[in-house]
Amino acid sequence: MDLSKRQQRIIEIVKADGPITGEQIADQLALTRATLRPDLAILTMAGFLDARPRVGYFYTGKTGSELLTEKIKRYKVHEFQQVPVAVSEKVSVYDAISTMFLEDVGTLFVVNENACLVGVLSRKDLLRASMGSQDLSSVPVPIIMTRMPNITVCRKNDLLIDVAHQLISRQIDGVPVVKDTENGLEVIGRITKTTMTKLLVEITMEDTI
Repeated sequence: MDLSKRQQRIIEIVKADGPITGEQIADQLALTRATLRPDLAILTMAGFLDARPRVGYFYTGKTGSELLTEKIKRYKVHEFQQVPVAVSEKVSVYDAISTMFLEDVGTLFVVNENACLVGVLSRKDLLRASMGSQDLSSVPVPIIMTRMPNITVCRKNDLLIDVAHQLISRQIDGVPVVKDTENGLEVIGRITKTTMTKLLVEITMEDTI
């Protein structure tokens, strides 16, 4: 985030003299405590400063990039998961292609009659199938989908950064968010490369406001 000149000066004072009270910081800047209160709140919430009762403010020793890294590492899957797009294992490849086009997604999750995950279809899977001469309306999706245990999944309380690593290392576009049920893994969300892009944009916008 971009700090004002006064906020930068506050950090310098706390670095040099901390722990230091708000009143002492205000005296050095020839300002009132009330005038400084919003700046101190911003610096504390952003992680540049920390405060303890009857002790005062002290510098955390962390740079803006370090604070941003810590922030990203704390995010959980459930905070950013999107609505999943699923198809029945009984549909044809043609129907799956139509669904992917209409829903504008890069990954489809294939579920059984109990709405539990049995497979995943990527753009590459459907493109590969469409390059043949067979009638796609007569080809069921189980023939071309990726099956367990070759499906990468995540849970809602997993760290988002760990899922991002899976997207990169396995070279996949999306990961289903699942929960365990008596019948299997129920799909409750999705994390995709687009999710990560939106996160980066949101963080950038927050830091420039």
